[in-house]
Amino acid sequence: MANDRERGPAPNWSSAYRRAACGLDFLSMLLAGCIAYGLRFPGFPSGLVLPYIALTVALPVVWSFTLMVCRAYQAKYIGVGWEEFRRVMHAGFIVTAMVAIVAYATKTEVARGYVVMALPLGTFLALVARYRLRKRLHRRRWEGTCMRRVIAVGHRTSVADLIKLLREKRYHGMDIVGICLPPALTSGDDAVREIEGVPVLGDFSQTAAVVERIGADSVAVLACPEMNGVALRRLAWQLERDDVELVVAPALMDVTGPRISIRPVAGLPLLHVDHPELDGSRKFVKNLFDRAAAVAGLTLLSPLLLGVALMIKVSGGGPVLFRQTRVGRDGREFTVLKFRTMVADAESRKIDLLERNEKDGLLFKIKADPRVTATGRMLRRYSLDELPQLINVLRGEMSLVGPRPPLPEEVAQYGGDVYRRLAVKPGLTGLWQVNGRSDLTWEESVRLDLRYVDNWSLTLDLQIMWKTWSVVFRGSGAY
Repeated sequence: MANDRERGPAPNWSSAYRRAACGLDFLSMLLAGCIAYGLRFPGFPSGLVLPYIALTVALPVVWSFTLMVCRAYQAKYIGVGWEEFRRVMHAGFIVTAMVAIVAYATKTEVARGYVVMALPLGTFLALVARYRLRKRLHRRRWEGTCMRRVIAVGHRTSVADLIKLLREKRYHGMDIVGICLPPALTSGDDAVREIEGVPVLGDFSQTAAVVERIGADSVAVLACPEMNGVALRRLAWQLERDDVELVVAPALMDVTGPRISIRPVAGLPLLHVDHPELDGSRKFVKNLFDRAAAVAGLTLLSPLLLGVALMIKVSGGGPVLFRQTRVGRDGREFTVLKFRTMVADAESRKIDLLERNEKDGLLFKIKADPRVTATGRMLRRYSLDELPQLINVLRGEMSLVGPRPPLPEEVAQYGGDVYRRLAVKPGLTGLWQVNGRSDLTWEESVRLDLRYVDNWSLTLDLQIMWKTWSVVFRGSGAY
């Protein structure tokens, strides 16, 4: 089948990425060592302390070797996920422990000020460098380069869903260049020739031959009864000769992280799924973190809060704060606080605008809502109107991160699985905030909220909070 996708394998960009990461890691620790040396021994260069000069030179070498041992350069961690950064931090702990143990065992006096500055700073600089390198990779992927060439194996509907998802999330770096379907769909007059513009190149039994012919470097197998354990094992044997990555999507969707583990039982690798921990010690830690952060936020942002309040009052009069009843955890109602961004009689005018609603499901949104004031439009763009919700967080009614707080009339129309959104406190930000904000459909919003409930962790909260800054700064999806 002639197609512009049938071309040779792309240049090995992953090797270049790993070399760049290795170089940046080395330079990060070298720079941290030089800074620590200069601060601890300010007499440089007149007063050279040779042992610490040697240590400053040796640290980057030890650091790079430790990162290799911790497998921080593996290709499967490139571009997405927390694992790459976790391994860098793990290497930082190991190097710190090694220096302490060697110093104790050899009874060597090591300047604590040097160690305390050099190792944490080197780890931090390496993390920042890796983050910037990843963002550069994401930009190139949005341009269509540095992509993995993937063959999708599965049924027509699931393959179509995967193609659409990966086109929306190109930073994952997976470009589906060919499809293998069940034999019944690849022969005869009713044979499927392409799905979402991607050619069908064979059936399940021809997957390995298709990979070799098209020069793919990955195979994604979606859940289907034909690809059972025996068929998957044979496919893995066929692909290992060419070092082609094999990924298998389980039937269980949107469950990730520490809740999933694979444990062998009677020789069978069984996927174990733990229940989400919504109470207990983790809930206590989350509540403590939320309230401490709310106190810090209200204190540090108090000049900004006062400035916004004054701007709203001067621009048109009326109340500064907008109060509205929302539904929190376990269906408990509370009054959410926001800076007012609409005219004073906005709620009474809503009924006249219902037919102009641009959202599906239970959401009501209009991009050019005539009730929004000029000041309010600016506040919404950068989510400044949400800042008073820090008071709700301090009261324990909301969390820093969680599902979107729904209106009582929305909850009254909930059905089935949607009630699970109320299993945790609503959040000031969440997966909905960093994945499209008001541009999301109702179905997408619910899916993201349910994913958060099922996979909550403090690490995930920190990741969402980190991503929120860039989303708010761009002002995308806010109206």
